Amino acid sequence: MAGVLLATSAAILAAGPTAATRAGAAEPGRLVYFGTYTGAPPQGAGIYVARFDADQGELTAPQLAAELRNPSYLASHPKKPALYAVSEVADADGKPTGSVVALAVDPVTGMLTKLNHQSSGGSGPCAVSVDPSGRAVLAANYGGGSSVCLGIDEDGRLRPSVSGSPSGFIQHEGKSVNQARQEGPHGHSIDPSPDGRFAIVCDLGIDKVLIHALDAARATIRPHAAAAVAAGAGPRHFAFHPDGRHAYCINELDLTVTAFEFDAREGSLKPVQTLSTLPADTTDRTGFSTAEIAVHPSGKFLYGSNRGHDSIAMYAVDQPTGRLTFLGVEPIQGKTPRNFAIDPSGKWLLAAGQDSHGVSLFAIDQTSGKLSYTGRTISVPAPVCITFR
Repeated sequence: MAGVLLATSAAILAAGPTAATRAGAAEPGRLVYFGTYTGAPPQGAGIYVARFDADQGELTAPQLAAELRNPSYLASHPKKPALYAVSEVADADGKPTGSVVALAVDPVTGMLTKLNHQSSGGSGPCAVSVDPSGRAVLAANYGGGSSVCLGIDEDGRLRPSVSGSPSGFIQHEGKSVNQARQEGPHGHSIDPSPDGRFAIVCDLGIDKVLIHALDAARATIRPHAAAAVAAGAGPRHFAFHPDGRHAYCINELDLTVTAFEFDAREGSLKPVQTLSTLPADTTDRTGFSTAEIAVHPSGKFLYGSNRGHDSIAMYAVDQPTGRLTFLGVEPIQGKTPRNFAIDPSGKWLLAAGQDSHGVSLFAIDQTSGKLSYTGRTISVPAPVCITFR
């Protein structure tokens, strides 16, 4: 039966979403997936799926879509019915590494079928993305302090990383001032540039945003440039502005956001501004850290999450310059927002409460950018990633 399922999933992937949809009529709404940390309850069991109705602002009850160890970050393929997940472990296949997993998506039910997995090349992979052309998957290893690029076959399966020079793997080097968290490199996110020529990596351990040259066709990456943030800042996650000329990094350790100018031709980042993610009167920040960052589809607003403070920081974006104005914070109605996501319509924000085991829904004011809680929170065990398909 497993072989039949895999063969069917591969055929759907090769044929594309139109052929897949003919298999039956999907329920209303867009598929949304939740990655979790797994273990004994109340932890999760893998990846969960629900449907989101952007017109009504409603989520269906989540269902387990695939069992997988610690699928802490997810990325959807831009063209194929495929989803990619990191398995954030340090012992995949009996080796001191994590893995990246390819899964076929049933567009009707949202259920996932594992296609294959490949080594991430380092322990604790914690972020994954797909290049805009859909030819390569990128992952960052926190424990290993490294970056990896994996090619994608026509059926959605992953190929192992390319060896040689250039290769599909880069080991980061260095350390910084925080002896507890920055004793060595810790890759925390990896995102392709809008044109797919570069991969941007936030390394928390060395206080640098690394820029790798990306060849998606060959699934290779090579060191290209780097931009430094303040010592001890701990860059974590990164987001491009829709204009492709500006970008933002959220810094985990000093609870700030850094705005950059991005030169797409040169592949360079220039820091232009750094702001706090907390109100000025929040003087006791013990146990606080930041996590996720996202730009609104309109490009007018930016959001970042504060763990411990359990809030979403809100900013207005000056369109010509990309500079930010702090608008305040909104409580997430839960605990530990390791991740949040803005729905593609730009009308809603879903915030994951990792330690409150729920996902809360907020309406986004399209004029002010401010968030307002809808009163709706769904139960999801240990949610740590939200991805719309």
